[in-house]
Amino acid sequence: MLDVDVTNAAWMMHEVLGEVLEPPPNVDYLAWAEENIVFSSRESPMPGPYNRERFSYFDEILRALSPDDPCRVVSLAKSAQLGGTVLANIFTGGSMDMDPGDFLYVHPTDENARRWSKMKLSPMLKGTSALSRIFPMKARDGQDSVFYKERRDGRGAIQISGANSPASLSQVSMSRQVQDDLAKWEMNSAGDPETQADSRSQGYEFAKIFKISTPMVIPGCRITKNFEAGSQESLYVPCPDDDCGYMQVLEWENMLASLDDEHPEKAHFSCQSCGCVIEEHHRPKMLRKAEWRAANPKMKRVHRSFHLWSAYSLLQSFERIARAWLAAKGDPPREQSFMNDTVGKAYRVLGEAPGWEEIRDRASESEYVRGTIPAGFPLLTCGVDCQGDRVEWQVVAWGRNRRRAVIEYGVFNGHISDEGCQSKLNGLLQQGFRNAYGRKISIDMTAIDGNAYTEDVWEWARKHPSSQVIMVRGVEPDGAPLLAQVKRERNRRGKVIRYSKRFFNFAASVLKMGLYRNLRKLDPEERGHIALPKGLEDEYFRQLTAESRKPHRAKSGFTRYLWVKDPNQANEGLDTHLQAEAAWIRLAGPQRDLTDSDWDRFMGERECPPEEVQGDFEDLLLLAPAPASPASGQPGTSDRAETQPESAKTKARSRWRDRTR
Repeated sequence: MLDVDVTNAAWMMHEVLGEVLEPPPNVDYLAWAEENIVFSSRESPMPGPYNRERFSYFDEILRALSPDDPCRVVSLAKSAQLGGTVLANIFTGGSMDMDPGDFLYVHPTDENARRWSKMKLSPMLKGTSALSRIFPMKARDGQDSVFYKERRDGRGAIQISGANSPASLSQVSMSRQVQDDLAKWEMNSAGDPETQADSRSQGYEFAKIFKISTPMVIPGCRITKNFEAGSQESLYVPCPDDDCGYMQVLEWENMLASLDDEHPEKAHFSCQSCGCVIEEHHRPKMLRKAEWRAANPKMKRVHRSFHLWSAYSLLQSFERIARAWLAAKGDPPREQSFMNDTVGKAYRVLGEAPGWEEIRDRASESEYVRGTIPAGFPLLTCGVDCQGDRVEWQVVAWGRNRRRAVIEYGVFNGHISDEGCQSKLNGLLQQGFRNAYGRKISIDMTAIDGNAYTEDVWEWARKHPSSQVIMVRGVEPDGAPLLAQVKRERNRRGKVIRYSKRFFNFAASVLKMGLYRNLRKLDPEERGHIALPKGLEDEYFRQLTAESRKPHRAKSGFTRYLWVKDPNQANEGLDTHLQAEAAWIRLAGPQRDLTDSDWDRFMGERECPPEEVQGDFEDLLLLAPAPASPASGQPGTSDRAETQPESAKTKARSRWRDRTR
């Protein structure tokens, strides 16, 4: 006779109910980080286990992300490279380990998401013992892929998405999510991606949404909008003077007020109460007593928002902050990068251009006339815009300290595909413009718009060296790189066209912001000043100032800020100027400036009277050596420059003999 053990049904029911009704374990992201996060030397200049003393300002943010805090949304507006990714990884990994469930991680684009999954998430899942036990990291049964990571036991998964893909933000419900680099999110084909992502957690009463980003520009910056909608918490530190101890925020404007341009190593803050100097060596002591304080405390229960910038980070010195500002000052695009990446605040856009009459009147008092180059601007670029019945162009000269001078603006009748129009453009590239010393200077780099009539434009551009002519296209996102190469595209017939190294997208919105700020500068020696000549028609100034940044409310309810043209005013004067600036970026490099030695060389070569040409008939056939050109990112080089007159003369005679045979 067999003995059979029978489980008591009532006991079994109580056992299951006990498991179901047992409160979840305490979710302590801070303790989890200390136990599990270890930085390698490749990831951090301070390798080793997560150290609370180095990141003490993260403690309160991690507490806000825990279930113990009632808030639903946590926003962090921050400087670049401040450890925001570390926070997001702790929130992601800690959630999957301590309180598993479905988790959504959204990046600006699918490509960003793919890169993060491979370079950040996968190493963390493999290298963190608490996570390596629960994630298979093998492409089996759909548990592991680039965009989807599922726990072995099926109790939760991480879905990785791009904000540009509405399909990846639909048909999923997530109790927790990270919205990374939020300020860079653009509208997708289904509308506002932030609204779409938020709705994925709508079904969970106790959801947590972590919005994190370096700000971009206002109006229109998503992370700034979220910060202002939340509790607006800033980090307060005490005055290092024990007799004072006044609690205050380290503000960039405070450091700027005492900044010595000649001695950036002396950068410091001043106590707002007693006026004592706050130096870098005081920072560790102050951070130990730091407190987060809310300017809008009534929102703490719903939406906690934080702002943190480089001055609080032990990885950033006060001197480096000062030097970064001195390098950017006076150059609007670089000032924007400084405010975003270093100060962690959005850059305020001047939405309106200066009045066209104002800059026309300033031009009427200019010391040089159109078609001539004033002293101090040895390099020339040209922007070309193609219309259905004409080609419009503008020549701009460039000098030290990111200053520029408008030289000439003109129109050639005909389509870019017409031989007559192409011949006129070819002549423009060769004719040259006289400078203040009587020397003719040829255009160093030309950028022609390839957004319309792309194939026709490409056919003309490829007839010229890529060191002299490039094709460009303006793109609007505020976060777009100043100049980015387009390697290949499909034409309307589906054929792949390879563009080699001569087709580029340029950040039109960023350049417009900089142009309109610089047009307001009156001091000719001020960094970024734009000189204007006598003789240009009123229509040019109307076109140059034809656009403004306006709010546009989408169907989703989200407001975008776009550059809008006056419908009654052409804007080719603006377009060709931006294209000429794109040519300058290609010529001088991303820094949009040359070294002092390069400027000295160009000044010496070009800002001097032309040499008289004497000799026999064959000597006269020799073209004057073309000015050195900083083409292909190499200032001072040119495939036309002659280093030995005898060898150049010999080559010319050889060409003459070939022509007369």
